[in-house]
Amino acid sequence: MNVLNVLLMTPQAGGESNPYSGMIMMVLLIGVFYFFFIRPQQKKAKETKKFREALKKGDKIVTIGGIHGKVLEIKDTTIIIEVEGQGRLKLNKDAVNPVDEPTAMAQQK
Repeated sequence: MNVLNVLLMTPQAGGESNPYSGMIMMVLLIGVFYFFFIRPQQKKAKETKKFREALKKGDKIVTIGGIHGKVLEIKDTTIIIEVEGQGRLKLNKDAVNPVDEPTAMAQQK
């Protein structure tokens, strides 16, 4: 049996096709989806959760709606941020994302 035939799941000339070829392709497809879509998304969610738990007074944040601000007060599930013009907003912690440093630097210039 040729290794290339096994990898490409093609039947040998004059032989029968592999009955497990469809199953092997499905397993490979699920593996590709896991490593390229599911795993990176889980990793990002874990990092975001860690960031939200480590928030402290004075941290710069961006809400999921795009509002930039600085943390003034932290409670169990909410935070109070200060935005431009001395305005204050009360937000759920779930609505907060970490600031991208290059993006924040570009906006200050």
